[in-house]
Amino acid sequence: MDTEQLRQFLAVARMANITRAADALGISQPALSRSIQRLEEEFGLPLLERKTRSVELTDAGALVERRAEMILGILDDTKAQITDDGRSGRLRLGAIPTIAPYFLPDFLRSFRDKFPAVEIVIQEDTTDNLLTRCKLGEIDLALLALPIAAKYVDTEELFKEELLLATPLDHPLATKKRVTLADVEPYPFVLLGEAHCLTNNIVSFCQQKSFQPVAVEQTSQLATVQELVSLGHGVSMIPAMAWRCDTAPSRVYRSFDGAKPQRTIAMAWNPYRFESRLLVTMREQLRQHCRQITESSPVSRRR
Repeated sequence: MDTEQLRQFLAVARMANITRAADALGISQPALSRSIQRLEEEFGLPLLERKTRSVELTDAGALVERRAEMILGILDDTKAQITDDGRSGRLRLGAIPTIAPYFLPDFLRSFRDKFPAVEIVIQEDTTDNLLTRCKLGEIDLALLALPIAAKYVDTEELFKEELLLATPLDHPLATKKRVTLADVEPYPFVLLGEAHCLTNNIVSFCQQKSFQPVAVEQTSQLATVQELVSLGHGVSMIPAMAWRCDTAPSRVYRSFDGAKPQRTIAMAWNPYRFESRLLVTMREQLRQHCRQITESSPVSRRR
């Protein structure tokens, strides 16, 4: 057995599907199946219970999963500690889809100007998957929105971000000087799917104001939400960082009067893994970058 076999086994265990795991690993399904079979032959017991469209861990497989996580974690931490100089190396940075395309480009340009010898690998995923990857040591740091419910993960708030009302250019609310949540209540919403925490932020805010938004459409990409708003399918609430990146003339963004919906952006990491000087540097650079954002980019009432 080798470490690559263990990593492949963990991918299958996490995804509960050999085909999806093979795609994620960049290898063929037959090659991955053979790797798992060799591992089972070495242990002398089946590690997976194979079903029509998925796999489940056997008792032996669950034990191997826990031990593989420990073994690979120790190896990864040892390598990181040996090569750690605080200015070079490799960092794996995760971010949720409503942060990655809007926040990361400027931050990564700034970071690479200061630390050109650092390789940064980006992984975009939902909150739950990022937290799992943090726990397993597959990523070093994650950018997500609070609140989260996860063990073995530390979080630090970076900044609070306003959510703006987005409407088509010809919408009745687009010309109002003051927009309240009561003004929005009669209109349908376009939202992201329930797996995205932004939808939870929006629904929670509305429910606190005794208002349940009616979602007529749900998508998996924030850019699609914006386009559907432009086409008149409904209104939505869009993070300020996405508003700042939006150059389309077919949408209007308005700040709510009174209590404003918002989300809290944070970074998360596994405190039980080796904390490299490079990771400490990354966290400090994130703090500085976020301070600059909040100080220099106030939200306007209308675009």
